[in-house]
Amino acid sequence: MSDEKKRIHIPQSLMQGQYSTQEQLLEVNKDSQKLFIGVPRESILQENRVALVPITIKTLVGAGFRVLIESQAGIKSNFTDNDFSEAGAEIVFSRKDVYQAEIILKVAPPTLEEVELMRPNQILISPLHLPLLSAEYINKLKEKRVIALAMEYIQDDSGYFPIVRIASELAGMASMLTAAELLAKGKGVLLGGISGVPPAKVVILGAGMVAEYAIRTAMGLGADLRVFDNNIYKLKRLQDQVGRKLYTSSINPIYLERQLKTADVVIGAIHSTEGRTPMIVTEDLVMKMKKGSVIVDVSIDQGGCFATSEITSLDQPTFIKHDILHYCVPNIASKYPRTASVSMSNIMTSIFMDAADMGGVEKLLLEHFGLRHGVYAYKGSLVNDYIGKRFGIKSTSLELLIASSRS
Repeated sequence: MSDEKKRIHIPQSLMQGQYSTQEQLLEVNKDSQKLFIGVPRESILQENRVALVPITIKTLVGAGFRVLIESQAGIKSNFTDNDFSEAGAEIVFSRKDVYQAEIILKVAPPTLEEVELMRPNQILISPLHLPLLSAEYINKLKEKRVIALAMEYIQDDSGYFPIVRIASELAGMASMLTAAELLAKGKGVLLGGISGVPPAKVVILGAGMVAEYAIRTAMGLGADLRVFDNNIYKLKRLQDQVGRKLYTSSINPIYLERQLKTADVVIGAIHSTEGRTPMIVTEDLVMKMKKGSVIVDVSIDQGGCFATSEITSLDQPTFIKHDILHYCVPNIASKYPRTASVSMSNIMTSIFMDAADMGGVEKLLLEHFGLRHGVYAYKGSLVNDYIGKRFGIKSTSLELLIASSRS
């Protein structure tokens, strides 16, 4: 066979212009839209976390972002001002200076005093914490015409809640470890039991991520488990994930009452995609539980799923009602602040990098439904129906507001 026949013929169009300057492909407009992020020091709820950590700040600054950190913001998570400075963040000593940033990122809701420092079109990303929410807070945000996003309602491309999922892993493990500690201090009972002594009985309400990691921890400690959820698919998935047969049930009032009466620990792990979490356990049912039993209401940040739940803090995490010990800390992950801070920072950094590619967070909102799902206040309008009904404030469709801004 001749060399001519062996040769593979390549079209000239694929061989020309390989090294030519392609000016029309450069995304100059996006490079000029780098984000300006401010991270204040947290001052309420005994919050120990920080929203961004040095390792991810280094990534953001390397990509051209500007990051302001209030001095001592990370000290409770074992990050010093020097750690942040070495990563490229600017350390400021005035909270007012932090609020000059285009985006304010927090791991606790801002106080009314902090909202006063905000300005129109500024973007606030923080948890909502429904039990602490007030009409005055919502009206202040409307007055300031900011764009406010609730971390717990932000969705990814798959429809999952990334911040809730990662926080749920930690909260699930922490809730069971906390319950074991409280049970030992209160009733003097070891959660897993020992030879000749039966283990404690644990009832878990919900079959999501919090429940999964609570179950994994309880199984490791040897507890006797009962799981309730109305989503049968979730119950099946849960058994597949943990790799063993579990006692599961729909939330049937008769079955639930029977199990709660003999439970040593009850974990509330129900998450609402928007608005308040449903109330599952009535006060009458709590009164029928064994004296000295422990309730850990992980759902308290969305209102709680026990009628007797009242929000508590890490400084005073428990109270007794009807002889039942309640633990209702909304930021339970803050008990492990460094781990929690790194996990949250990883997710927020990914969102910010996507936003930079789109030309900013507001432009990303136009294209990303999951991010829009987290918005509850938008440039002077309330856009969350549940909050509107709760406080009697008129709410508007975010989709209509965005559609009108596009036209």
